[in-house]
Amino acid sequence: MGIARRAVARAARLPGVSRIVSVNLAVPEPNPAKGVGVTGISKRPVDHLVHVRAPGPKTTGLHSGLVGDQIFDIEHHGGDDQAVYAYAREDYDWWQARLSRRLASGLFGENLTTEGVDVNGAVIGERWRIGPRLVLQPTFGRIPCVTFQHKMGEPRWVKTFTRANRPGAYLRVLEPGEVWAGDPVSVEDRPAHGVTIAQAFRAYLTEPQLLPELVEIDGLATTCARPSPNGFTGGGSS
Repeated sequence: MGIARRAVARAARLPGVSRIVSVNLAVPEPNPAKGVGVTGISKRPVDHLVHVRAPGPKTTGLHSGLVGDQIFDIEHHGGDDQAVYAYAREDYDWWQARLSRRLASGLFGENLTTEGVDVNGAVIGERWRIGPRLVLQPTFGRIPCVTFQHKMGEPRWVKTFTRANRPGAYLRVLEPGEVWAGDPVSVEDRPAHGVTIAQAFRAYLTEPQLLPELVEIDGLATTCARPSPNGFTGGGSS
């Protein structure tokens, strides 16, 4: 292990450090929720360096921002605005207490499980530096779908997840780089508009009266750039 990676390993053990807990890649499996096809919602932590780059357009690009990850529902998932999905370990802990079950990192289909990062409180368009090179930008929250509900095995999960307003964040890749478990996370720049992932999620799914506030926000996923009463048409992370 090089000097830089030893420093990261030390940081991973320090309390209060914002960091990546795990990097998770898809394990393809049949998708019984839709009756046909394959899903990549199941993700498992890996113990090696993963390269992250902008994948390009949703349907014609590389789909996922992480090399080695796979996305199968390319109509609703992946592309530059949904290149990476992050979810906080603290939010997993919150769900564990309410569902009375253990929830392993990657279960929600996230690529990056974080610790010490207020993912839902991230301001849309801010810049996250992860490790020495990688820079990501939050664009919107994760919209729960039937595949996610089937994966969880919880009745009315889509509604439960939505009401909790803990969606995690999709991110675009501003500067490519590598990511590994233990990498530190820092916010380099935060837009003055102050609209967070959680606030935008509420506007699209439960409080449509807030939609006009999102129209001029720089950094919002392009799918959401012109809000309408019908809301966001995207899906989860499968």
